[in-house]
Amino acid sequence: MKTATLDRLHGIALIALMSLSAFYIAGIPEVKALSLSPLIVGIIIGMIYANTLRCRMPKEWEPGIKFCTKRLLRLGIIFYGFRLTLSDVAAVGLPAVTVDIIIVAGTLLLGLLFSRWIKLDRDTALLTSTGSAICGAAAVLGAEPVVRCESHKTAIAVSTVVVFGTLSMFIYPIMYRAGLLDGLSDRAVAIYTGSTLHEVAHVAGAGNAMDPTDALGIAGTATITKMIRVMLLAPVLVVMSLFLSRRQNDGGKRKITIPWFAFLFIGAICVNTLLQHLCGAATVKDIPLNGAIEYADTFMLTMAMTVLGTDTGIDKFRQAGAKPFLLAAMLYVWLIVGGYFITQAVTAAF
Repeated sequence: MKTATLDRLHGIALIALMSLSAFYIAGIPEVKALSLSPLIVGIIIGMIYANTLRCRMPKEWEPGIKFCTKRLLRLGIIFYGFRLTLSDVAAVGLPAVTVDIIIVAGTLLLGLLFSRWIKLDRDTALLTSTGSAICGAAAVLGAEPVVRCESHKTAIAVSTVVVFGTLSMFIYPIMYRAGLLDGLSDRAVAIYTGSTLHEVAHVAGAGNAMDPTDALGIAGTATITKMIRVMLLAPVLVVMSLFLSRRQNDGGKRKITIPWFAFLFIGAICVNTLLQHLCGAATVKDIPLNGAIEYADTFMLTMAMTVLGTDTGIDKFRQAGAKPFLLAAMLYVWLIVGGYFITQAVTAAF
């Protein structure tokens, strides 16, 4: 019994060391300038390990590694709620909420339609669409326990988010400076940016590049709009679970997977809102211990991402082919073009 516990701790310690390395690398100025979060660096480190030293890892360490990708993943998603408050919704108003709902619903539906057209498997399509629709890597991680697919499919979906999200972080400021977004007001540009970019880091990077002097302008509004998309993760996971339960699985109905952690995620948002009110904090970051909670949450999610990377060899990418990236590219065009006209129409209506 003691030996099994020690082996599990060895597995957890291995992933923790990799995650610490990810935090260090993500803090290097050159890497930080690219807005690559520790989560993304962690999966890259894990993939390097998978294709070099993974074969030498003792099998007895596997339970510790699985603990990181199951328990810590769910806990990390729950604690992600402490980055948000319900007052964020009030700060940007109904136009941002409306655009977010349309973008999220449209991206998920189009993802399923496009995947049938290019004959991509359902699991990879759901994960890729969820990552593009909501909040990038964190959304893919949140959907993984509901979809219940092979871990390499999750890593591939995350890779698509990294590629197109990073690309957007440079393209959006260029479009703004070139006058291609002149059909939108600055507030509408912020809503457009927050509702269509993949990661929170990408939104912050693009927003600051467009409006570096006013934190309450494009950058601030875009980030809050993005956070509202993050809040939509919980209802999306519930609907996804119900959708998957109706699909045939091995000749019978698939058991409904209730994503309880999604409800706890919403609970964390409500608790954080109450704490902000009781403490009289102006922003989320002013709430006591919020910084420590956010750091711990990021570390847990980084550990989960690193584990996904350790199970993703080059052969898994070859097996998947170009279809996941083709789907992500099609959704990317929808987000840029469709998102522009949706934002223009909704903001004009309000």
